[in-house]
Amino acid sequence: MRREVQLTELGRGRGPRVLLLPGLGARGSGFRALAEQLAPVARPVLVEYPEGAHAACGAGALARQVLIAAGRMDAVVASSFGGMVATHLAAAGAARGVAFLGAFTRPSQLGLRGRAIAMMGPIAVLGRPGVVAAGLAAWKPVPFGQVSEVVPTTKLERSTTWHRALAIGDEPPPPSLRRLPVSCVCIQGDRDVLVPPSTLERLCASLPEGTPGHLLRGAGHVPYFTHPEECARLLRPWLEALLPSTAAEPTVQPARPLAVGSAA
Repeated sequence: MRREVQLTELGRGRGPRVLLLPGLGARGSGFRALAEQLAPVARPVLVEYPEGAHAACGAGALARQVLIAAGRMDAVVASSFGGMVATHLAAAGAARGVAFLGAFTRPSQLGLRGRAIAMMGPIAVLGRPGVVAAGLAAWKPVPFGQVSEVVPTTKLERSTTWHRALAIGDEPPPPSLRRLPVSCVCIQGDRDVLVPPSTLERLCASLPEGTPGHLLRGAGHVPYFTHPEECARLLRPWLEALLPSTAAEPTVQPARPLAVGSAA
């Protein structure tokens, strides 16, 4: 059982350091194919969340644990619920850029689905998602050996998803990034059945003006897993634009403490 955030550094070059944050019940290792695509221009870091009932549950509490483990980063690429975690980090000054992949900063951006997000916990435990659920999320068949990268498959993962999903509503939503100096980009699958494509417009409207939004045709809820080449093509220019300040990384001031209760 993981009692703290676990990091896997996949690159140690001079590119921007970018954390890859999974969604509510997915594994960070599912980002590996995208990380390999980004490695020539960045320093990808896979993130695995703590597990069990004792683990930090809500997005704000989880963001604090990620910050303790990873320190300040250049950018975050976040999937689904990971977008809320990334937003807390960016609002605290811990990241200069955030890429949202089938993600959101507040459940309200999901429309009616946002009101039922807590149900993802009971669904994970009682529904026991497997090959069919993974295929539905990915919008394509997922090999049996990779199902665990997309949906929670062990008893511990399902229990963790239960606790985290139920805790989302117990915290204030993350602060708004609209007027903050954060570089953002949004990528959404047009076949996403969990975070509907209509989320993209609402998400972009909540981010700094000019934030680009990209709709990937044929992609489901985990485009980083099913379409790593297309995601990398869209992310590389964004990451390269974050390069200028990386040379000064050793002298960057530490991030401000996360204040979960300061939602705007």
